Amino acid sequence: MSQGSPYIHGHHSSVLRSHSWRTASNSCPYLIPHITPNARILDVGCGPGTITCDFGRLAPQGSAIGVDASADVLEGARKFASENGVQNVSFMVGDIYNLQFLDGSFDIVHVHQVLQHIADPVRGLRELRRVTKSGGIVACREVDYAATTWYPDIPGMAEWLDLYERVAREQGGDPNIGRRLQAVAREAGFQRSDVVTSVGTWCFSTPEELEFWCGMWADRVLNSDFRKYAIDGGYASEAELERSVACWKAFAREEDGWYTMIHGQIICRV
Repeated sequence: MSQGSPYIHGHHSSVLRSHSWRTASNSCPYLIPHITPNARILDVGCGPGTITCDFGRLAPQGSAIGVDASADVLEGARKFASENGVQNVSFMVGDIYNLQFLDGSFDIVHVHQVLQHIADPVRGLRELRRVTKSGGIVACREVDYAATTWYPDIPGMAEWLDLYERVAREQGGDPNIGRRLQAVAREAGFQRSDVVTSVGTWCFSTPEELEFWCGMWADRVLNSDFRKYAIDGGYASEAELERSVACWKAFAREEDGWYTMIHGQIICRV
């Protein structure tokens, strides 16, 4: 993440709850086959470090470094690594536009749901490319909120999605960047022949999955920085946000509930 870009969710416990749920297997399975035991990996926008630690486990003779703009979040990442006995990982404060590493420092550079939040994803991707070795890869996975699907179509879900997209765009992000990752990569200097595209999904449909995801969003709408941006920007009233919270809570109780998020994925060979 860029230290100069607003992160519309902030680091409320509801946000960290969802970020801590992420693993290499549920959030970047497309990358796992490319990780060798001695790989040197950089994880940009690492948050609480759960994916970073998985990278450390997948490269036991190598290493993984997690970079994030929030020093407080990185303290939690260090604690997580220590508690789980992952010794070949480290964490540092950093900016995606100005990474403090020499050219060609890493075999793999990874970002997950980071480019959607920054004002200049092309510049960010160029910086990721700079610190990647010749022959290495840059791996990106970004959501496409407009492609989100759910069932049943209970009142309020479409309004919430529209609100989210408007708030994200006003802060300089692109909540649908997943669909144009290939174009961003080409603008950043990658040749089309060096970019492999794919699609990844998150699907929440069991009662436990719906309780987790919907409960997290109900909490996030009401208590995270998203609420501040929505209210202060004039995009929603307190009453409208309360309706969104009620909508999420109602959806969690749907016996046939189905909520799926679509992500664009790219592997870029340097």
